Amino acid sequence: MFAQAVARALCAAIAGAKRLRHGPTMTLPMRDDKRRVLKAVFGFDGFRPGQEAAMDALISGRSVLTVMPTGSGKSLCFQVPALVRGGLTVVVSPLVALMQDQVAALRLAGVAADAINSAQERDDNVAAWRRAAGGETALLYMAPERLMTERMLSALQKLDVRLLVIDEAHCISQWGPAFRPEYEALARLRDLFPGVPIAALTATADEVTRDDILAKIFAGKAERIVLGFDRPNIRLSVTPKHEWKRQLLDFLSRHRGVSGIVYCLSRKRTEEAAQFLEENGIRALAYHAGMDKELRDLNQNRFMTEPAIVMVATIAFGMGIDKSDVRYVFHVDMPGSLEAYYQEIGRAGRDGDAAEAHMLFGMGDLRMRRMFIEQEDSDGDRKRREHQRLGALVGFCESSRCRRQVLLGYFGETAEPCGNCDVCLSPHALVDASGAARLALEAVRQTGERYGGGHVTDVLHGTRNEKVANAGHDRIPAFASGGERKKDEWLALLRQLVAGGFLHLDVAGYGGMSLTDKGRALLQGEGSFLYRPPPARATKKAIRAALTVEKVTEADLGLLGALKGLRSQLAKTRRVPAYAIFPDKTLIEMAQQRPQSMNEFAEINGVGAKKLAEFGEKFLRVVREAG
Repeated sequence: MFAQAVARALCAAIAGAKRLRHGPTMTLPMRDDKRRVLKAVFGFDGFRPGQEAAMDALISGRSVLTVMPTGSGKSLCFQVPALVRGGLTVVVSPLVALMQDQVAALRLAGVAADAINSAQERDDNVAAWRRAAGGETALLYMAPERLMTERMLSALQKLDVRLLVIDEAHCISQWGPAFRPEYEALARLRDLFPGVPIAALTATADEVTRDDILAKIFAGKAERIVLGFDRPNIRLSVTPKHEWKRQLLDFLSRHRGVSGIVYCLSRKRTEEAAQFLEENGIRALAYHAGMDKELRDLNQNRFMTEPAIVMVATIAFGMGIDKSDVRYVFHVDMPGSLEAYYQEIGRAGRDGDAAEAHMLFGMGDLRMRRMFIEQEDSDGDRKRREHQRLGALVGFCESSRCRRQVLLGYFGETAEPCGNCDVCLSPHALVDASGAARLALEAVRQTGERYGGGHVTDVLHGTRNEKVANAGHDRIPAFASGGERKKDEWLALLRQLVAGGFLHLDVAGYGGMSLTDKGRALLQGEGSFLYRPPPARATKKAIRAALTVEKVTEADLGLLGALKGLRSQLAKTRRVPAYAIFPDKTLIEMAQQRPQSMNEFAEINGVGAKKLAEFGEKFLRVVREAG
């Protein structure tokens, strides 16, 4: 009886929305309907910042670009309006795994959602299309390559399409036209579906990217909702790369027993790092696009459902991953831009608890990234923009200011020093290193302005290896002129000379450095160079203290574990990610509130009508058994 009542309430909420969808304007009754859907379907009493404004725009038929931080509830911004407006909502999503997870979560909430993609059998795709064409589907997910075919577009124009959604909209600007040209082709949607509002959503877009999305998709005609980018619970740190395996192992030894992500630039490095960690007693899995799909899916599922696993991956892993208890993101190699960095570190600490983002930065990474840009099949304007973005990341790495100030400033926000980055926690006064800089510049000049940082460092330090000897550089005045400094210091100083514009890193010359006008002026005694010494390593005690934030009492930890166990069983049975059953925040609230009846369980945030009917008694049984 109870389940039937819940089902009737759910149907009434959605049916109420559909009765109002034909009106010329969406006024107060539609706003009431929005709240009913939010509660009855998704189980939430109120809106997070930015959500209501985005929903109101779409419900009223206005297009909107929404930029919200990871974990702020972007999906609800279009899922609720989709149910309120009725008809069919078409969602463009870049990854099969991402759309499958969202479809699974919607179905568990009682929403008629489907996907058409290459991972499904043809018969499944045909069946999904028939349901959409028959008016049975509320949200239909597709990749841009599937959507932007003349046959699909023509077929969709015959249906009752009420809303178009472009998820992860930054891909429009940041993925090269040669890589996924269909993303740029999405600009046709506004002409093919006149009068249909379009929602573009992303967590990662600087001002240039936002302007690019607005121009390409909306022809400049859309509302813009941009929330703050700050994730204050994530500690930011960058250190020079020297022995990456030892540095990685040292970091992970301080983070045992928790889940984390390690990003690497190449597939080879990914497999090497995962194997290295396993050999050192750390549970690690690899993930990259070159792996067999079945193994990729298996590793991803293990990471999502099992505790204390390290996922070592390329950027192929992460978009749409909704694991709330990732405690760190470690970059073995530098990402391609501050946008990519922000998006990747955003996978840590989604539960609001303390997390850490640590990056290793070396000149070899910078050279590889610049080579990737030059080798991309794109026009000069895009390459120029990508070089500028990479330059901004280098500036972040070499900054003597609070890292959060630099990061947020890039996205157009101002902030006070955060007190939660390596610069703030281990401040170093800038040192006038003009003399050392001149030694380095002179070494670059005397070696012919065509060698990389490693070779120049060997010359300065007085290392007589085969390469130095063959070039005759052990006989030039610069050889051993800087023997009193460690190699790490010289590498850091050279990086900062590059970042400061005193040296130019030549991609075509395989990373060779040459003097700029600014560098030649310094070499001649004009101006000065201020150097930021590499930061000291944080102590184990300080890191443990920073990462210890309790959200449940000791008495509740056992119950929380039991609730997670039940969730894992239900997820495996239904072959869906664990968060699609209930997110961690909902389980934490269950452990804290300990509901004893279905009515009390319904008050837990994240418990909608469908999930209440399907899962309520199962979770209540676990709560009651805990006493």
